[in-house]
Amino acid sequence: MKMPYEKPIVTKLQTGWMNKYGRTFAYARKVRTEIDGVGIDDLVGQFGSPLFVYSERTLRRLYRQMHSAFSTRYPNVVFGWSYKTNYLGAICALMHQLGSWAEVVSAMEYQKARALGVPGEKIVFNGPHKPRAALERAVAEGATINVDHLDEIYDLEKVSLQLGRPIHIGLRLNLDAGIYPQWSRFGFNLESGQALEAAKRIKNGGKLRVHGLHCHLGTYLMETAPYQRQVEKLVGFATDLERTFGFALEYLDLGGGFPSKSRLKGVYLPPEVALPSMDEYAETIAQALSKTLPPGEFPRLILEAGRALVDEAGYLIATVGAAKRLADGTRAYVVDAGVNLLFTSYWYKFNIELDREVGGMNEHSVVYGPLCMNIDALDEGVALPPLARGTRLILSPVGAYNQTQSMQFIEYRPAAVLVGERGQVDVIREAEDLSDITRRERVPTRFASPPQTGP
Repeated sequence: MKMPYEKPIVTKLQTGWMNKYGRTFAYARKVRTEIDGVGIDDLVGQFGSPLFVYSERTLRRLYRQMHSAFSTRYPNVVFGWSYKTNYLGAICALMHQLGSWAEVVSAMEYQKARALGVPGEKIVFNGPHKPRAALERAVAEGATINVDHLDEIYDLEKVSLQLGRPIHIGLRLNLDAGIYPQWSRFGFNLESGQALEAAKRIKNGGKLRVHGLHCHLGTYLMETAPYQRQVEKLVGFATDLERTFGFALEYLDLGGGFPSKSRLKGVYLPPEVALPSMDEYAETIAQALSKTLPPGEFPRLILEAGRALVDEAGYLIATVGAAKRLADGTRAYVVDAGVNLLFTSYWYKFNIELDREVGGMNEHSVVYGPLCMNIDALDEGVALPPLARGTRLILSPVGAYNQTQSMQFIEYRPAAVLVGERGQVDVIREAEDLSDITRRERVPTRFASPPQTGP
């Protein structure tokens, strides 16, 4: 077969120190031909490309590892599966089967959890926007409600009047645990006295009872020390609440923020080296609880795990549709998945694997998505060999936030499948077609006739 002619490109030689590993990566590349024993070719042949693929085996392993890390160190632990991380019904149902509650941050997510059969008493309702009707339902069904602001307190007091009984709530706090920027937009600030004033307002109102504290420090926390400071401050505040207002602590919700093995852009070390293990996070939190709680008291510890449980279980298969040279000589590839499906590519550098062995030297390359937008780049600096049209790229880990944040922008959203522990493959979300885009649209009848020529 005659190879197509390509104009030679002269690339400026960059001199400098030898890399610290003393070896070249000109021929190094990663190849993945299957996911949990199911071939990439078989997956794409049956379900198309692009394609989200989830590993049930990995989901179960990650959950068991995290649960073991905490439950062996503290006797009263509950996981609240973070719906916003990935609210595909099959993923949520698996988490609940493993024993997790539901942690939701909107009326929509609350409805989703209830539709999946999660009872109200096993739902943690967070978030800055809880409509009055959603609060009424959550109260009636016994959900754990962590209030975010004073207007929510006013709404719940009105619900209490309607019911003729007091309502137990949790207070969401934000505090300085050494994480910057501080997530100060959520809840009541501890250091300024705002949280204590809110508790005083609740006590004086006489309709609500604070029986828990909630604090989510942020996302992808790369060290354990902030959790220690968080526990110390929350337990200290709980002691003040009980002494001053008689509110007894029943639970402590530390939120989430535990990282996965995804790699942040700009971080030199790989996550396997840069991040503490889950056992280290658990040990720090358990030790802090042991030192600060009164002897013999073990309030429920709620952990809103998300990213750390699902990210590494998710893959996206994409297919090369074209290769080109940019004006500066950089090789670029266009694939059928972009930031419409992988929104987190703005922050994370994905692991990119090929579905086959490819000869030739690696070259600094850019991987673009299919969108007609200049920002649609999945990786702007990856070493790849010459790739033919039809080569498939497997990007990972992509299980966290990409499914929930995917967009119906320019392209349809693809299918998602789950590879079971015995190698069975289940469709857990069908690929979209035009009906998914248009079924809720309404075109006025005066516009329904065929286009006319002329004004």
